[in-house]
Amino acid sequence: MARSPDPRDPTFVRNQPALRTSNGRVWLTVGGVMAAICAAVLLLQVRNSVAMAVLGVVVVALLYAAMVVLRFFTPQPPRLVLLACFFATIPVWTIVWLFVIVANVT
Repeated sequence: MARSPDPRDPTFVRNQPALRTSNGRVWLTVGGVMAAICAAVLLLQVRNSVAMAVLGVVVVALLYAAMVVLRFFTPQPPRLVLLACFFATIPVWTIVWLFVIVANVT
């Protein structure tokens, strides 16, 4: 019979220092770099569809803005997990939107 994981176990996924002790500045920094890279990739698609590329960049900017709002207006326990989720959403959105742009071009 499997026993439930001990929340104090240092190998437990949710027991990482980045999700427990950070103030969120690291997530904003890395999120900003990720958002800039994703926006640049989407802007390279302007030659295929200007409106769709710009819409993709706007959504990336809104996701990053949501990260900034979360950083300053959310209490500590859920804040870091939410920042991590929004950080992961930025590249996922970019990849999905790139597929949509390419599918509409052909």
